[in-house]
Amino acid sequence: MADVEAKKEIIKNAIRGIPDFPHKGILFWDVTTIMLNHQAFQYTIDLFAEHYKDKKIDVVAGFEARGLIFGAPLALALKAAFVPLRKPGKLPGDKISEEYKTEYSTDKIEMHVGAIQPGQRVLLVDDLIATGGTLAAGINLVKKAGGVVVEAACVIELPFLKGRDKITGTDLFVLVEKEGL
Repeated sequence: MADVEAKKEIIKNAIRGIPDFPHKGILFWDVTTIMLNHQAFQYTIDLFAEHYKDKKIDVVAGFEARGLIFGAPLALALKAAFVPLRKPGKLPGDKISEEYKTEYSTDKIEMHVGAIQPGQRVLLVDDLIATGGTLAAGINLVKKAGGVVVEAACVIELPFLKGRDKITGTDLFVLVEKEGL
């Protein structure tokens, strides 16, 4: 069995960079290639689960789209509920929402009313933190619902974009750091 750093290196090597996507001059870090490597995908979930196993997580909330991919299996590993944080128009029924700015645009996330109960301990999961806008919106959304944000987890951090600055007061656990725009 590989040690933690060896596992992180396998994960890092499974991520591909795509230049000029979604705009010219942007280097897009594509985590979907992690899922092509069962070992890298398993290590991703295992490392997150190991980190959170003793933190009494009630709910894992995953951001559309790639946060859903990592959040759902992590929720199962932690024996926690899973709540999808979706883009507008994707959820039926009553929902609450929060607007935010990304590197490229303004957007909104939604979740079902009642998906997170007051006092529940929530872990937010996404594939990547860049400017921090998406995670900040998730933190606000969980708080609107009365939940308690325990921490946020991302596969990748782009530290040069200083996304942590937007989520002060919330700890962030990251598996891999990447550079370059």
